[in-house]
Amino acid sequence: MKRKLTRKIKEGAIETILFLSALSSVFITISIVVVLSYESFGFFKEVPLIEFLTGREWTPLFAEPKFGILPLISGTLLITSIALIVALPLGLTAAVYLSEYAPHRLKEIIKPILELLAAVPTVVYGYFALLFLTPILQKFIPDLSGFNALSPGIIMGIMIIPYVSSVSEDAMRAVPMHIREGSYAMGATKLQTAFKVVIPSAFSGIAAAFIIGISRAIGETMVVAIAAGGMPNLTANPLEPVQTLTAYIVAVSLGDVPHGTIEYKTIFAAGMTLFLMTLVFNIIGFWLRKRIREAY
Repeated sequence: MKRKLTRKIKEGAIETILFLSALSSVFITISIVVVLSYESFGFFKEVPLIEFLTGREWTPLFAEPKFGILPLISGTLLITSIALIVALPLGLTAAVYLSEYAPHRLKEIIKPILELLAAVPTVVYGYFALLFLTPILQKFIPDLSGFNALSPGIIMGIMIIPYVSSVSEDAMRAVPMHIREGSYAMGATKLQTAFKVVIPSAFSGIAAAFIIGISRAIGETMVVAIAAGGMPNLTANPLEPVQTLTAYIVAVSLGDVPHGTIEYKTIFAAGMTLFLMTLVFNIIGFWLRKRIREAY
């Protein structure tokens, strides 16, 4: 009887700790949204929302400030697109190899090494893009600026490969073996089975990996702050310098802008924009996973 009571107390304590942990994450998220909303509301009291969303110039620290967020959004999406062009095919290919081809011993060596890419400090990636990759690219592209969107985009793509490959490989490994065996019984090769059977069966998990990669790329700060140039250009040319939402927030948060001014409040407006962009991508990923699970 005493032992049963002790077990019940322990289980109740563990349940309470787990509940408080989950509640704290929800509370932190709500607090972030409240702070962003409150400070952004103060910004939009002085700057019209239409001007913010449609303006083509972002110069809030100039004598004649302009508050059009489009240059920062375009810079963010441009670098993110380059990163995804690099990361998605390489990450998915690595996941297919690890899941379907690599021997167990080799997989136990390759996967931790691949995941070590995620442990490298992002400031190292930034200087690697600026001082190593950009000079190499300039030999092939003479018009490439010293600060540009292409170099940090490629490096960010390499940086998020572990996220894409690891989650995708876990999703593929969860596909039941009898599905593969059925494909082999129909005469399919291992390559055909991997791309026509395993990937469609694991696509909900692969879609989640892609969304994680997109969110990671959109939220990256140091690589773009160091190597992209910090110039808010409304352009789709990867050879030109650009500025992203995160890089602008870093630049203004250094302490030179007085607290409470409209210039200071721009970081919260940019932060709210970044939060909403990430939220949209996560909602799309949730919707895709739900639709794909229903289809299969």
